[in-house]
Amino acid sequence: MEQVKIQIPKTYQPLLTKHYRYKFFHGGRAGGKSWAMADALLLLARSKKMFIACVREVQNSIKDSVYKLLKDRAEFYGFNDYVFFDDRIENIITKSRFVFKGLGEHNAQNIKSLEGVDICWCEEAQTITTGSLQILLPTIRKPNSEIWFSMNRKEVSDPAYKMIASNPDDDTLVVKVNYYNNPFCPEEIKKMAEKSKRDNYDEYLHIWEGEPMQQGDYKLISAKSVREAMVQKISESNSPLVIGLDIARAGNDKTVFCFRKGRLVIKFHVVRGYDTVQVADLLTSFIKDYKPSKVFLDLGNSGAGVYDILNARGFAKIVKGINFGGKAIQNDRYKNKRAEMWNSIKNWLEQELPVQLPDDDELLEELSGVERVRVAQDQLQLEDKEEFKKRIGRSPDKADALALTFAEPVYETNNAKLYGAGYTAIEDMFSDNKGSSSEW
Repeated sequence: MEQVKIQIPKTYQPLLTKHYRYKFFHGGRAGGKSWAMADALLLLARSKKMFIACVREVQNSIKDSVYKLLKDRAEFYGFNDYVFFDDRIENIITKSRFVFKGLGEHNAQNIKSLEGVDICWCEEAQTITTGSLQILLPTIRKPNSEIWFSMNRKEVSDPAYKMIASNPDDDTLVVKVNYYNNPFCPEEIKKMAEKSKRDNYDEYLHIWEGEPMQQGDYKLISAKSVREAMVQKISESNSPLVIGLDIARAGNDKTVFCFRKGRLVIKFHVVRGYDTVQVADLLTSFIKDYKPSKVFLDLGNSGAGVYDILNARGFAKIVKGINFGGKAIQNDRYKNKRAEMWNSIKNWLEQELPVQLPDDDELLEELSGVERVRVAQDQLQLEDKEEFKKRIGRSPDKADALALTFAEPVYETNNAKLYGAGYTAIEDMFSDNKGSSSEW
């Protein structure tokens, strides 16, 4: 086989020289990630027989894949030992083979046929969903097999980054590489990057430094505003206590209670596997112990049953059921109640006075991850919970519980009165205001 000299930047040399289960390269534009991985795979496949899978989330045809990149690089180096078929690439000497797959829901089951893969290259990994990764990762299980990722991060909740790179173990190589780390980056590209840095620094950070987007047109709440709210500033509040209760729907969804006093979110209380009566009992105990001015709960699924129980126990004035899909107070601006409540969170976070959220990665991911769409009359509408769950891998239960605390204005400053249900004696009903008359 003809010897060919290839220069691969030092940053990418571990692709050829070191073994890791996961090799994760991320960063901004012009870092050379795709070219380096293509060159490395072509070299490795010339050295011995290998089965290589090149995958991405959506591949409607071979044109969507890195097939053309591999073909162009092989022709550039004069690798005449490669044959390019319509759906695969083969090396006629080592018998190595490249295949190309889409991981989307219509093709995910095809991935289970890749058990013998030596190297799996996940290109544009920022688009790969949690569900696809959950199928792919255990499928690539041949001894000493590797999974390579190349990506420009899209948002803080990118599933691939979160699952592989955010907390790497000893068998995971994570490398950030940008245009200034690429010795082959053209001068014109460097000038473009520097101009972007001067003109719009946030845009520069995303495009050229590979940082997650701070705020896109399709996002309602910025990650920046959420992070700022999580910095410790407020520990107490005299505002009335409001509880938002988002009740689990199915599967791994959580039932979440959010406790908020004005500009301070005190805490979230999370439970799993509770039935209607158990949730009602827990809410009853919270009302008894914390005496909220108002409780807003989601009426979806078993929520109506919880509401009925609390109503029967005498808490009708404290507990109010909210239908996420119901009519907004300002129905000319919001498609439904959920969109209106979420926009209230956005306004709350962006107000001049400081607000306080618990330091919670899940909450950050949920608040900054939900996408918005515009419908008729320029109303605001949010993506469905199921769409969010498909992208992120779970429902935005904590964020929805917080949203419920904004269902309606709560102006009361006194503690809620727990009349009925055996919690207040009859004589106590006539002596709420100490020192005043006990008459009707």
